[in-house]
Amino acid sequence: MRLFISAVIATGLLMACASSAETVPVKVGTFLQEQARAYGVADGLPSEDVQTIITGPEGPVAVTASGAVRFTGQAWESLGSATVPRYGLAADGDAYTLVTLDSAAEKDLIPVRQVSEGSEAPEAAATEAGLFLRRDNGRYEKTAVEDGQGRYWAVSDVRGVAVDAEGHLWVATLAGAVRRNGGTWEFYTGADGLPYNDFTCMAAGKDGSVWFGTTRGAIRFKDGVWRYRQGRRWLPNDDVRGIAVEENGNAWFATAGGVGCIALEPMTLAEKASRYEKEMDLIKRTPFGYTSEVGLKRPGDKSEILYSDSDNDGLWTAMYGAGECFAYGATKDPGAKVRATQAFEALRFLQKVTQTGDIRPPKGYVARTILPGDGPDPNVGRIEGDIEHREKQDVLWKVYEPRWPKSGDGKWYWKSDTSSDELDGHYFFYPAYYDYVAETEEEKERVREVVRDLTDHLVDHEFNLVDHDGTPTRWAIYNPDSLNQDVHWWAERGLKSLSMLSYLAAAEHVTGDPKYGVASRELIDKHHFHTNAMIYKIHFGPGSGNQSDDEMAFMCYYNLVKYTKDPELRRRIMYSFYSAYLNEEPEMNPLFNFMYAAFGRDASVKNPWGEFTIRPSENCLEDAVETLKDFPLDRVDWGHRNSHRLDLVRLPRQQASEPYEPPRHNRGHRVNGKVLPVSERYFNHWNTDPWALDYGSDGTILGSGAVFLLPYYLGLCHGLIED
Repeated sequence: MRLFISAVIATGLLMACASSAETVPVKVGTFLQEQARAYGVADGLPSEDVQTIITGPEGPVAVTASGAVRFTGQAWESLGSATVPRYGLAADGDAYTLVTLDSAAEKDLIPVRQVSEGSEAPEAAATEAGLFLRRDNGRYEKTAVEDGQGRYWAVSDVRGVAVDAEGHLWVATLAGAVRRNGGTWEFYTGADGLPYNDFTCMAAGKDGSVWFGTTRGAIRFKDGVWRYRQGRRWLPNDDVRGIAVEENGNAWFATAGGVGCIALEPMTLAEKASRYEKEMDLIKRTPFGYTSEVGLKRPGDKSEILYSDSDNDGLWTAMYGAGECFAYGATKDPGAKVRATQAFEALRFLQKVTQTGDIRPPKGYVARTILPGDGPDPNVGRIEGDIEHREKQDVLWKVYEPRWPKSGDGKWYWKSDTSSDELDGHYFFYPAYYDYVAETEEEKERVREVVRDLTDHLVDHEFNLVDHDGTPTRWAIYNPDSLNQDVHWWAERGLKSLSMLSYLAAAEHVTGDPKYGVASRELIDKHHFHTNAMIYKIHFGPGSGNQSDDEMAFMCYYNLVKYTKDPELRRRIMYSFYSAYLNEEPEMNPLFNFMYAAFGRDASVKNPWGEFTIRPSENCLEDAVETLKDFPLDRVDWGHRNSHRLDLVRLPRQQASEPYEPPRHNRGHRVNGKVLPVSERYFNHWNTDPWALDYGSDGTILGSGAVFLLPYYLGLCHGLIED
């Protein structure tokens, strides 16, 4: 009986839901934004072999293999030769005395790796022989820490000690980290969120932070939260030899590849958005301003940009432009309107350019992207690759020429075989531009024209996007016979049905023409598109399936719930939307969370057994805001390595066939069930797998800030956050 009840609920029968009436926004205010800097020989260091670092009133002092230097705020100035202070423990009766190695013979001494700072006499000493604590008489006694389960920690090979701002002693061991809280000891391992334990040193800050150096990066513990800072985004080298924390919380790192600094800057989300907006000028391609990502001639160096097209320029430009639409709706900033209008004209041109040359698809067709007509011919050598792709990878792949026709004026090549990804982006953008940006009748009519032409093209061609060769494109197939009858399209049935219903709802909203509602009703009554859309993809739990499908589905859910004039359809789709949101909830995706919260804050579902809430989780908005705050300002694709971490749980096998499932050994989540924070991975767009653990890149790509701007402005526009 329970299975039957679940099936009834899942199909949306007898279901009712209500949209949120008034939402209490999350107040963000000012937070501390991390910014990493790296210093090497080119910045004045005498050597990048840095042995230790300390802070003082006149600035950080680093000791390198070729001498010591002080950072003045502008440059590193030489302090001449210097040595790293070294300590030892000398036997003194039944205890030990702490001595400096330059004042005593090293024979018979226990070398000390680190002593705790923050008092006149160090409270503790870390050695290969174990942990030594200072007695009241000033002498040191070896101490083993028992964890209450019969296990002793710090018996040997203690890597670091520090005293935090509240006076708690911390100890770094290969078993994990230990904190003394009053008369008790607290223990942290991977199961408690500790990322890694091959420690090299420790340091504590007056801001409440405790930093751990390791052989593979640095770790910060603050306010009960662990953060892992690894890779070139955060450090010049992962071999951390020393850490020093300034009073303002800025942390300095001595590494095998130079000096690193992670500085903290008070910032609001609006100020952060402004940083990304400015960098978007480096991303935009052609006078129309298409956005995707760009190449860098040298790692991390933004002075020379390498531009190229992508298959999904239309999608990425639409998502960036939609963010600017929400920005103007929320702030009425004239700059946002200029940027949104530029995106509209770029997308509109993708429709208009296809109708200007000798080779023309049916009216309304939109191109994927464009390339300059005076550049290399992108068709040269293309057909051979298409043939190989069809033979080895995709039996439905189209082989035809030209894939890049030329515009009538010869100025542009435009790319054909446009995909469903592009259409999802166009239809997501146009109603947002119509609602929030187009203010005059002339502006609104320009939107109606492109939406009408594109939608009429689809309806007139049996709900397919038909190319200049007279056949549908590879992926933009939505006709009922294909989705419901063709074995090649069963996996696409849910998402394509959802997409087409959302397109028609958006078209009816923008144009005011009820014929699109009639077309939607026909697809529902005769071809069950509403039932198809209840399960937008066949998945096997969180992390399964194609993340691009998730991104497209959420844009379509958002539009369909927002614009459909069919209340019964809206009720059904809200439950499907809820199911999709629950599957994505561990990803802490601000775009997905805000999209669902915009309509689901007070939503419920009715069935014969009662009424049940389908509200988002209590931490939905907080997770979204946490991700926005955690986004690194640096959008360069520095690599991240996480698969060696201790705080991860691998995803279980979800499908038996390798082509449908990436290898599980390199996918997982934190012990709290959430994916890795955005500061510990890299991605260009929200279609990247957030369950992946390692991200291989070398700093030669600059990603778009739209991944931040769209969710931020959407949340702001819907009153979900208050900045």
